[in-house]
Amino acid sequence: MRAILALDQGTTSSRSLLFAEDGTLLGLEREAVEPVFPEPGFVEQDPEAIVAGQFRSATRVLQATGIDRKDVAAVGITNQRETVVLFERATGRPLAPAIVWQDRRTADRCAELRAGGLEALVRERTGLVIDPYFSATKIAWLLDAIPGARARAERGELGCGTIDAWLLFRLTGGAVFATDVSNASRTMLMDLRAGAWDDELCAILGVPRTVLPEIRPSAGHFGEVASGIAGAEALAGLPVTGIAGDQQAALAGQGCVRAGLAKCTYGTGCFLLEHVGDAPRASGHRLLSTSAWQVAGGPAQYALEGSVFVGGAVVQWLRDGLGVIDSAREVEALAASVPDAGGTYLVPAFAGLGAPHWDAEARGAWLGLTRGTTAGHLARAALEGIALSVADLADAMGEDAGHRVDELRVDGGATANDLLMGIQADVLGVPVVRPGMLESTALGAARLAAAGLDHAAALPELGPGGGEARFEPRDDPATRAAVRRLREGWRDAIDRVRGGRD
Repeated sequence: MRAILALDQGTTSSRSLLFAEDGTLLGLEREAVEPVFPEPGFVEQDPEAIVAGQFRSATRVLQATGIDRKDVAAVGITNQRETVVLFERATGRPLAPAIVWQDRRTADRCAELRAGGLEALVRERTGLVIDPYFSATKIAWLLDAIPGARARAERGELGCGTIDAWLLFRLTGGAVFATDVSNASRTMLMDLRAGAWDDELCAILGVPRTVLPEIRPSAGHFGEVASGIAGAEALAGLPVTGIAGDQQAALAGQGCVRAGLAKCTYGTGCFLLEHVGDAPRASGHRLLSTSAWQVAGGPAQYALEGSVFVGGAVVQWLRDGLGVIDSAREVEALAASVPDAGGTYLVPAFAGLGAPHWDAEARGAWLGLTRGTTAGHLARAALEGIALSVADLADAMGEDAGHRVDELRVDGGATANDLLMGIQADVLGVPVVRPGMLESTALGAARLAAAGLDHAAALPELGPGGGEARFEPRDDPATRAAVRRLREGWRDAIDRVRGGRD
């Protein structure tokens, strides 16, 4: 049996999964990742803890499954995107905490760039908008905040990359500092069509090329796990043959490998991607044009993407911040205890609003509260806020693509909530399809690794396997009228949160 080891380094956990060649999940181990919030708008993580946790989970999954090391053919990496680590190349020592994708500390710098008329240039070259979400201004902030860092970076002494590049550097004992096109496309520094760092943008944004990793295709030979890596001894000699950012990996794992197929991942945030083929497509609704992946020797593949910064994290907040529920599983029953949200709306703009609004100044709000509002109404408004945010993305994407998708494939932890999936189907008016095996992100990394190992020309059009659940939209007049009212109220809530900002 040939197995593929997928390292799935996410915002809240570092997970390692073993897959058989047919996509069967053989084992999964995880380690929690704790974010730190040192100041309002700041979100950080410990880079060494990320590495150590990822290595521990990988070692444990091999032990737990009893898979012989010689039966593991390759390693695939998928990761939280936009998060960056600055480190010394000679020692691999991080110089600062990782700045997480949710971090908003560079909002003022992004506002300056927009005021300077650079939005059009960034949009045309990278497919992105200017926003602190992306990596470039994070990297520049680190180089300016740490004494001597910029001069050292220009001398080639430092490296700064997304989490995939950081893990690869550590796995290979510093032999390889590289990223793939999907992660590089999220930095605001890569020319989307050329698949290469853009010198003009690097200069404008204050990021020296010398600090950046090499850009490679997503499926191909990246290097081998070095011997003697503390905590990763069990992986020594394994080739790393696939890398992709988590959302692009989920697109591959859901089998969305041709134009017109779309998926949405419901994790900490929500990320809707539609495959658009082998040429990037510009958005008229402030969605992102992004790299999907590239198999070595084949053409680059592209996607349209919309991001909701806070999705499943709303449920965590209900649990940890407000104490409304004791566990995430309880939110479904609590929300189902009422027929609707009683006119309340939760706009989960805790870290600003992503697509299609891109409003870094927006903050979350609960609107429509009365003395009759109960915990059930609050729970239901939280689920509806997630579904309505995704619906906004789907509307914008349908207009950009010239068609609405026939169905939405979904994955991620929050999709286990049947009520949320039913609300989503009603609001979208199309079926929502949840696979039996929800580990689409890791499966996509494994498929890319298999393609890189086998020198495949393209990825197969395979979904995540059987056992799927299908949520059909209700099409009765009462439901359609309720959805209309819900969406009208949501648009008003968004306007209030944005305070008239365009």
